[in-house]
Amino acid sequence: MQIALELLAPARNADIGIAAIDCGADAVYIAGPAFGARAAAGNPVADIARLCRYAHLYGAKVHATVNTLLQDGELEQARTLMWDLYEAGIDVFIIQDLQLLALDLPPVELHASTQTAIRTPQRARELAALGFSRLVLERQLTLEEIRAIRAAVDCDLEFFIHGALCVGYSGECYLSQHLTGRSANRGVCAQACRSRYDLTDADGRVLVRDRTLLSPRDLRFDRYLPQLVEAGITSFKIEGRLKNASYVKNVVRHYRQVIDAFIASSVTTDASGPHYCRASAGHLEGGFTPDPDKTFQRGYSGGFLDGHPATMQSVDAAKALGEYLGDVVSVRGRIVEIRTDKPMANGDGLSFVNREGEVTGGRAEVVQGNRVTLRDPAGLASGMRVYRNLDIRFERELEKNMPQRVLDVKLEWRSEGEKTCVTASSQGLVVERRFADDAPVAEKPVAALDNLRRQLGKHSGPFAFMVDAVEADPVRFYSPAFLNQIRRDLAADLQEKLELRPRKETPHTPRPDAASLNRSTLAVPEELLRSRCCIRWELGLCPKQHPAKPGMTTALPREPLYLVNQSNRLRLAFDCKNCEMVVLS
Repeated sequence: MQIALELLAPARNADIGIAAIDCGADAVYIAGPAFGARAAAGNPVADIARLCRYAHLYGAKVHATVNTLLQDGELEQARTLMWDLYEAGIDVFIIQDLQLLALDLPPVELHASTQTAIRTPQRARELAALGFSRLVLERQLTLEEIRAIRAAVDCDLEFFIHGALCVGYSGECYLSQHLTGRSANRGVCAQACRSRYDLTDADGRVLVRDRTLLSPRDLRFDRYLPQLVEAGITSFKIEGRLKNASYVKNVVRHYRQVIDAFIASSVTTDASGPHYCRASAGHLEGGFTPDPDKTFQRGYSGGFLDGHPATMQSVDAAKALGEYLGDVVSVRGRIVEIRTDKPMANGDGLSFVNREGEVTGGRAEVVQGNRVTLRDPAGLASGMRVYRNLDIRFERELEKNMPQRVLDVKLEWRSEGEKTCVTASSQGLVVERRFADDAPVAEKPVAALDNLRRQLGKHSGPFAFMVDAVEADPVRFYSPAFLNQIRRDLAADLQEKLELRPRKETPHTPRPDAASLNRSTLAVPEELLRSRCCIRWELGLCPKQHPAKPGMTTALPREPLYLVNQSNRLRLAFDCKNCEMVVLS
């Protein structure tokens, strides 16, 4: 049984999507002009058409996000947009609002967005019964819960393996809308979870002051890939449709290497066992060496895959700190000495964190060994931790040293008499060139055949030609220019045929009753969010983590606890049976 493993990358725009494919993505997800869950990442339909052509060259897919809740009067606009995107060449729609399922939709795959709140087998069965070919699971799941969902449904399962984690369960967070009027379910989340809060108890006592108490660390699951495959995940998704090109290039290439290494290590002679493969074509040649520590991250975590981790809070890293360098030795004027074994360069971006978790930053104007000259070192002191959130040399490497994604092509040459046919095949598609052959008969047949194989067996554009067969009677002599032109013509024909290959049609059956299964709402409920990221756990106050013992006299904070930010006051509740924290309005 052959199982294709898909690496799915974010694309803020078409150019970033193309860069992701160049770095090894099997698919990208991108928004059209509206309804894409990231209002700042919309794209014209024409740009998406350009991305689709490029993706399809490599057998990669383009997923269009139509994953916001729709207001009255927007359904027809969304339907029209989906048909426009279908005509542009997209392969998949990712949707949140189940009202869409009642409409006449294009015949491509439908994936249930993580915004549809998929974290139980029951919910997975509900959505699979509506005809979704794939479910994008909640990020705060354990491996055991993923296995249970896999056992409950037959459709594909997709899971985030890298990037930001929302503190609230996806699709059911109303914190931004409550505090700012900007709804996450409408694509305009204000990221109130990344703000700083005081934590107070019922008596008004401040337990924690001015910390990012609702800001989780970013996910990084590269070391969990074998377990996720075993649990039933076949699509591995990178978060980041608001991230820049360098983030996407770096992270995609890293996970391309991780997935390829897993595929290589899993090769077996057991015909009855699973055989894993890439979900798209081509291999990478050359290019930069990836390092996920060098691009945007708030500190990494393995999430909840193994159960509740020791800590999930980014605390002092709601913004990108970057890779850890060392600590401050001394500050003399504008010169800061840093204890580190990593080389620095002029232009590097540095973050400094004090004992209270406050972060300041600056650009390295001049670097001399471990001494850095800053424009304004105010507030810096010995002992502060130092991170690099912009590695200028690495950024230049990402820009200038991109890998080449190469498609293997088999070429066959057959000549008989005065007729010649040359065929080229890749990914199951074949093109050919036929011509009346009046080239002179070769005086040295062996040398002529060697010249033919050498000239035809080269790269043209994204293709690496390999001469698979040569039959020639008689053997003729051809100039290198003639053979090179034949190869270039075949490459152009093959590229056009691959880019415009027919998509797999997936007919849609309208489901008028689907809207009743929507979990998200446009209104703001009392429960603003629910999460496994628990402040009481982080502070060591969890009764499961530290059960009370007879005779204990330690005074615990009197509940309820509150998060306070300026004039905003949010009450916390704790559902210990389900190991969840609830934020209430």
